[in-house]
Amino acid sequence: MNKTSLMIALMAPSMLFAQETRDLGAHEHGHSALNIAIENGQIAMELEAPGADIVGFEYAAETAEDRAKLDTAIATLSKPLSLFVLPAAAGCTVTSSSAGLIDGHHDDHDDHANDDHAKEEGDDHAHDDHAKEEEAGHTEFHAEYLLTCADPSAVNRIEFAFFEAFPNAQEVEVQMISDKGSQGFEVERDAPVLDLSGLI
Repeated sequence: MNKTSLMIALMAPSMLFAQETRDLGAHEHGHSALNIAIENGQIAMELEAPGADIVGFEYAAETAEDRAKLDTAIATLSKPLSLFVLPAAAGCTVTSSSAGLIDGHHDDHDDHANDDHAKEEGDDHAHDDHAKEEEAGHTEFHAEYLLTCADPSAVNRIEFAFFEAFPNAQEVEVQMISDKGSQGFEVERDAPVLDLSGLI
């Protein structure tokens, strides 16, 4: 198990309650999830984002253009400090970074019935499209990062350039744990800065 995975694994028990109450496992377009663990000068991050938010589609890549979009997205997701901008005073560098695509069906079909595009009564077209999506499964992107910071106490904010990189993304649900405890946040496109003053 690499260091990033270990830090994220250590985060899991303290974030379980928050995850159960928000149900991050439920697929929702426009909404991504970011877990952050800060310990001993290192910051571990784990990002999950729906394919529709990142590349504009969730089906398996069928064309050269689709594959090019996936390659570009993975390359962009592999640069955490370009997506989640930390104060220069913190002196953070990327120790490790991995990004990829996760294909598959979810077991949360009841939650899908609550998606905005399936809500409207009498909208058979939206329902049929959603049924086809269900058949094909939802594609999600997953990324893990490990950063080393010379002065982690200077990390008093994170600017989410993520929204500039991915125009379909609307909100990121953030769970953070540090030696001062765990916190949950929602960062939205129209307010893309997470204030961490006093939390690290």
